[in-house]
Amino acid sequence: MKSLFLILGLGIVFVCLQSLTIRVNGNDPKTAMEAITYSTAANTDLRLKRTGNKTFQKAVQPLETETAVFVNPDKTFQTFLGIGAAVTDASAEVYATLPKEKQEEFIRAYFNVNSGIGYTLLRTSIHSCDFSSGSYTYVTNEDKSLSTFSIDHDQKYRIPLIKNILASYPATPVYASPWSPPAFMKDNNSMLKGGKLLPEFYGSWAMYYTKFIKSYEAAGIPIWGITVQNEPMATQRWESCIYTAEEERDFLKNHLGPTMKRAGYGEKKIIVWDHNRDLINHRADVIFSDPEASQYAWGIGFHWYETWTGGDPMFSNVAQVNKSYPDKNLVFTEGCVEKFDASKYQHWANGERYGRSMINDFNAGTIAWTDWNILLDQTGGPNHVQNFCFAPIHADTRTDEIIYTPSYYYIGHFSKFIRPGASRISAVASRSSLMTTSFKNLDGSIATVVMNATDSPVTYKLYIGEEAIEETIGAHAIQTVVSK
Repeated sequence: MKSLFLILGLGIVFVCLQSLTIRVNGNDPKTAMEAITYSTAANTDLRLKRTGNKTFQKAVQPLETETAVFVNPDKTFQTFLGIGAAVTDASAEVYATLPKEKQEEFIRAYFNVNSGIGYTLLRTSIHSCDFSSGSYTYVTNEDKSLSTFSIDHDQKYRIPLIKNILASYPATPVYASPWSPPAFMKDNNSMLKGGKLLPEFYGSWAMYYTKFIKSYEAAGIPIWGITVQNEPMATQRWESCIYTAEEERDFLKNHLGPTMKRAGYGEKKIIVWDHNRDLINHRADVIFSDPEASQYAWGIGFHWYETWTGGDPMFSNVAQVNKSYPDKNLVFTEGCVEKFDASKYQHWANGERYGRSMINDFNAGTIAWTDWNILLDQTGGPNHVQNFCFAPIHADTRTDEIIYTPSYYYIGHFSKFIRPGASRISAVASRSSLMTTSFKNLDGSIATVVMNATDSPVTYKLYIGEEAIEETIGAHAIQTVVSK
């Protein structure tokens, strides 16, 4: 019996010593973080594929010769709202041509967080835009009183698609933007080619937004918010309308804001600017510095098309707005790759443009990111002014084929793993070869996105607090490391 107790005692001591050794080495299986890596890479079959499963080890001082990504979960910034895209007339018309099984595949591919990329946000237009089969409004000509207001046009394609999405994903916020007031309300008597809203129609146009909200909500589509005007400094050959900063400020504070409030829509979010990063600071200063206007402005939206000049994307402008007006929300409201060419469906640089923009925009304080058309056909349309563009997913209406582009997978590295309510946390790379951003989800998981746009693979160490793992990212690749 004594020998039995001796053996048992020695066993207990051995187990305790082993446990102590494990804890000293930082490998306690009860406390060590696990990391799962998902990768997408050029010239491979990797498309949001799981490529690694590692356990964090106690970190050591990194060497100057090493490449590292440093994440500090104790330094938190903005709360994440969501990522999504726009349901335009074009998108809805293409969707309607697909057989039911392809329609279901399309919705799952975007909105299902397990089998798809988990979109959580939608934008749409208030009547027509360039991605419509033609120009139209919700009222008959010269109807200043808006007594003929009707969204019957949208009931054919657009509303059914949005409702199909919301039927399975009802918590998805929907916001809307106008491209132009009706022609009779403008000084050029046209919905196209710029022009300005005539002062005598400010009241009618403000009421137009509230009628849109009321009609869409009666049709079963809750409206989360609106933007004042899509691209208010761009005279386009399609639907467009020009507002200076002062004109948008005054329309918001004297007409749109009060009208929305009187109609019982004071809780709806109003987003100003809705144009490029280049002039965003001036617009923010003019509107947000006016207390009467600012009270109605929940946030400011921006696009990425300033890069058409070949210049810098000016991410720092977005960051400066965030520093100057931390109580206002930043939303990327539109971006797409223009000049459609079907031979470039798989052009890798298109995806990298999304990755670069999303990382930098989130690091600048952006809370939500909205792509442009959620679906287009094999021509990059339909579009009534031949302004054909790329979308992350195209459908060839001749064959019912659904085409997934690199942009879809690059967006997915964010939308699939960073969920609404997440907090951005500090993340930096030690070398310019890598770009990174990181968020902590409500379930405690940390999603760190790492992008390599260089021609060579990069081996790096990911440090989260006092622990680290080693990973390798391929050339022209993007990874999301989910740690918990």
